Amino acid sequence: MITGMTAGVREEPREAVRPRTPRRLPLPTLLALLVGFAGVGYRLALLFADVPPTNSDEATMGLAALHIARGDGFPVWFYGQAYMGTLEAYLAAPLVALAGPSVLVLRLPTLALYALFLLLSWRLTRRLGGDRWYALFVVAVLALGSDRVVKNQLIAGGGYPELNPAGTALALLTVGLCVTGPGARLPRWAAWGLIAGVLLWVDPLILPYVLTLGALLVAWRRRELAGRAGFVLAGALLLGAAPMLVDSIRHGRNPVTAVLAAGGSGAAADWADRLHGALVLGPPLAMGFCSPGRCATWQLWWAVAFPVLLVLAALAVWRTLRRTPGRSGSAERVPAGVRLALLGGATGVLAAYAVSNAAGQTPIESSRYLSCLAVAVPALLWPLWRAARRPTARVAGIAAVAVLAGVLGTGAAATVDVIRAAPAVHAEADRHRSLVDTLGALDVRHVRGGYWTCNRLTYATGENVVCAVVDDDLTPGFDRLPAYRREVAADPDAAWVAPAGSPLAARLDERLGTESGALDVVTVAGWRIYLPRR
Repeated sequence: MITGMTAGVREEPREAVRPRTPRRLPLPTLLALLVGFAGVGYRLALLFADVPPTNSDEATMGLAALHIARGDGFPVWFYGQAYMGTLEAYLAAPLVALAGPSVLVLRLPTLALYALFLLLSWRLTRRLGGDRWYALFVVAVLALGSDRVVKNQLIAGGGYPELNPAGTALALLTVGLCVTGPGARLPRWAAWGLIAGVLLWVDPLILPYVLTLGALLVAWRRRELAGRAGFVLAGALLLGAAPMLVDSIRHGRNPVTAVLAAGGSGAAADWADRLHGALVLGPPLAMGFCSPGRCATWQLWWAVAFPVLLVLAALAVWRTLRRTPGRSGSAERVPAGVRLALLGGATGVLAAYAVSNAAGQTPIESSRYLSCLAVAVPALLWPLWRAARRPTARVAGIAAVAVLAGVLGTGAAATVDVIRAAPAVHAEADRHRSLVDTLGALDVRHVRGGYWTCNRLTYATGENVVCAVVDDDLTPGFDRLPAYRREVAADPDAAWVAPAGSPLAARLDERLGTESGALDVVTVAGWRIYLPRR
């Protein structure tokens, strides 16, 4: 019966099921992925070529990672000082435990941080109102890598590689906190506080961005901060800064005083030298426009463009804020407010550097203090992109295109200079490996050498060779780990190591001979090893 009833029911024709067409990535997004992979691949190739050159400061972070991996210690600060946290050592410690000490394993986490910075910069550019093509342009600019830029991004010397991704993450979280509903914001408040706290422990250079983005949140979300959000933010910030706070309480050390003392160390630099180092050399070096170790005159054009762009971008943001009164969480006001905060942070970073002695005394090397200017690139170049895409303003559009082309062209030229210098850097690394092998063949376990020799040698050998620092006059130098000096002093057969042609080598050559207490010398690939005569 049931069969008969159902047989009389006419079946409705079914629509043919169409196979889903896989969504294709928009062309600018696909190109941005390719450019990002190229930027990461370029840096990975540099790492295998021993570029950028390592040094004893990076090796000091490596020794901290080695000690953490072995469970021999859990340092809070960079050895020998009471500021600059050891986050990079904790990130590298698992790799050091698995693969042993090397510069490559020390830098793999910093390479990952750079890749994260590219991804977050793309996302931030989009959230700030930029179209996909502009986001592609930002990624392309950040994918280039001059000598100073790749040093800031890859050398695990304390603080610099993690600043840019963390600062960009704070800006992204600020956007989210200003546009989402209150119920969905507590996790973001916690993340903002945690990142800010970790940054305060790791390196205070990022503080201007923390202050400007924080001021924006206070201005637009002060009522929310007066409730649970404020407690969540404060608790997360204290958690992130816990290593610094606990160490300060336990040992009575004040990291703020230590930072200020370090910034004002040495003879006071002339104000003309400070301003030249900060405003003329600093922006081109930080942007990645200069060749290794120098800035040619034609590469300094960004020193003029940078402050002009800073002012123009700030005025454009201010006009947007004035033109869109109303709720702070509106679609136009949030990107404008965050862009203004980023521009203010960049200004604060530059001002803090300009008043330091380092800007006048060592402007080329100390320009690393401006590395976090890259966080503001999406806000800084935005007016140029808008002018270039505006058909009604031909003169301004042509000028904007010229500047944008100059950014890419100058950065590309500086990147090529790094590639050209790579063989010489690789050859120097090979010479150092020959030194390590020769010390092992000679069964040397304790040596004395210069500051830039000692910790690099000790880390490269996994502490199989321990080095105590001496100055060029053979007097004791600055040992970041005093235990090394005590261990070397206890060995009557401790050797000496010096680069060939250095003042230290010249002083030790005076002790060569046959008399009592004289030294024998072994020469190896640019190094001289001095052994006590037995």
